[in-house]
Amino acid sequence: MIQLTATPLSALVDEPVHIRITGLSPFQVVNLQASLKDERGDMFYSMAYYRADKTGEVDLKRDSSLGGDYVGVHPMGLFWSLKPEKLLVRLIKKDVMNSPFQVQLKLCDLDLPLTSKATSDSKVSLTLERWYVAPGVTRILVHEGRLRGALFLPPGEGRFPGVIDLFGGIGGLIEFRASLLASRGFASLALAYMDYEDLPPQLEKVDLEYFEEAANFLLSHPKVLGPGIGIVSVCKGAEIALSMAIHLKQVKATVLINGPNFATKVPHTYHGQIHQPKPSTLHNITRNALGFFKYHHMYKDDETEANQYFFPIEKAQGYFLFIVGEVDMTVDSKTHARKATEQLRRNGKNNWTLLSYPGAGHLIEPPYSPLCSASRVKTLHSSMYWGGECVSHAAAQEHSWKEIQKFLRKHLIPVVTSQL
Repeated sequence: MIQLTATPLSALVDEPVHIRITGLSPFQVVNLQASLKDERGDMFYSMAYYRADKTGEVDLKRDSSLGGDYVGVHPMGLFWSLKPEKLLVRLIKKDVMNSPFQVQLKLCDLDLPLTSKATSDSKVSLTLERWYVAPGVTRILVHEGRLRGALFLPPGEGRFPGVIDLFGGIGGLIEFRASLLASRGFASLALAYMDYEDLPPQLEKVDLEYFEEAANFLLSHPKVLGPGIGIVSVCKGAEIALSMAIHLKQVKATVLINGPNFATKVPHTYHGQIHQPKPSTLHNITRNALGFFKYHHMYKDDETEANQYFFPIEKAQGYFLFIVGEVDMTVDSKTHARKATEQLRRNGKNNWTLLSYPGAGHLIEPPYSPLCSASRVKTLHSSMYWGGECVSHAAAQEHSWKEIQKFLRKHLIPVVTSQL
């Protein structure tokens, strides 16, 4: 009898699953498919072909995909190769607390040629639950003064290292990374700063005093371990996080995923200080073959004036983890990270680590998340080409997520030395 198993059936989205098929004929070739419906009803699909061994078994930890959406030994390939049925749809979990994503795995007879989709009825199927929050994690909606966000606390008495989670220019309140960080032991504040409730639909300035309030709010919570906090950030959020690290003594560890080393579009202000944005070069915005916008050359350096716009990163007292996707088509993050680390080095600083990933695009997210290479962005009224090559991007996500947690723990949890 043919059996399809996946262990565990219910797990956090950043946990791997062991998929096996038994009971096949020796050396039989089968088609294994995955599908997921998001909260808006949009469908995502992936598929791969496998050949059983002489005992009639396929083990995704061991066996190579012969074709489909990926080739080679990739135990989680069916998850990170999921593609939207409709163009320009990005998979983002909205309700992280009450329901998981459900991924249906389906084993089908093979229809030749190998490049075609299987059309036969499913031989066997099962459904997996992929959660963004661990049991016992609590969510507290933050509506404190002008602060807007959601605070996620791990189970237990604490205290826990505190982290502010910042996303980019798409706006709104995005919680899936903060809820996962809380599931891994961090008190994590998903912080909104535009296009959410009574916050402005577009930024007119980056008011660092708002983010200072967020840092103080997080540190004041009785379950948060001081004396400092970390930040995990991407894109516009990384721009803001870099500015926070320079101005706010509370910030001890800053993760910067594909961001610039200067202000973009609007000034940054802090207690009367103003840091002006770097002028953009609109004619450098290009399109790919499908017409999606590529912004990564929007800020070309004029060496005679570029330095005046760079953030004075050498003033930061904390530590930096730069994460770079080398085929980021939205931000020239490889160049910006190089400039930032050169600036630190020139000033005698060694408070940084750089992780640069060939083949990775802009949206480097937690492990096994599907690559989103392009999507619509409501706040920009355009379709963005984020970039990324599926296999390389998946590897970058898996590696960087572990490194982010190690970095935050290293710099936010005090080392207790014994007294002799």
